[in-house]
Amino acid sequence: MPWRLRCLPVCASTELELEPWLGAAAPPLAVLADQQRFGHGQRGRPWQSPRGGVWLSAALPWPERATAALSLAAALGLALQLEALGLRPRIKWPNDLLLGGRKLAGLLPRLRWRGGRVRHAQVGVGLNGWNRVPPGAIGLAEALGRYRHPQARPDRLAARVLRGLEWAVAAAEQPELVRRQAEQRLWMPDGVEHQGRRWSVQGLAADGGLRIACDGELVTLQRHF
Repeated sequence: MPWRLRCLPVCASTELELEPWLGAAAPPLAVLADQQRFGHGQRGRPWQSPRGGVWLSAALPWPERATAALSLAAALGLALQLEALGLRPRIKWPNDLLLGGRKLAGLLPRLRWRGGRVRHAQVGVGLNGWNRVPPGAIGLAEALGRYRHPQARPDRLAARVLRGLEWAVAAAEQPELVRRQAEQRLWMPDGVEHQGRRWSVQGLAADGGLRIACDGELVTLQRHF
């Protein structure tokens, strides 16, 4: 896609930098920062964003007839890019990518509406490269087995993120393809807590929901960003 990019050495949040730009330009747009001071993820949780990773917010054209879940399509597109490096990422519902049970990336996908119609898709991405990571996380350089591995360079990783998002747009009208391939890469924990009970994970719904079961009861969890 004909991306227009803004690359910043440091900012409070790439999401905040993207918003005013959207008032003057149409997608596809992306803001990248070497470092964020106040990056955030799901439910406003802080996301550590030091130098050496990819901190990006993108606005994407989203087809009017799109029926695939944005969250699944974006996560799957990024997973496919990482698989090209010989890795086996797993999608932790609803918006993380794991390697070996450790967090490699987080996504914040949202559809923007106007007048009852989708205006565009917006996705924030935080991807660990060769930066320091908190406990329970992993950087791509470590996963590839070499400090400052060339494939973990932030500029190369940013290009992979953009290609992954382009894949998501291309697959937007193929919900079953997205659901099936995302489910094949789904991280399957022993169980999840819901309504005070332990439920087993059954898979994914086409709308991006997580299907869980307990004592013969089947429900679909939804997560809104």
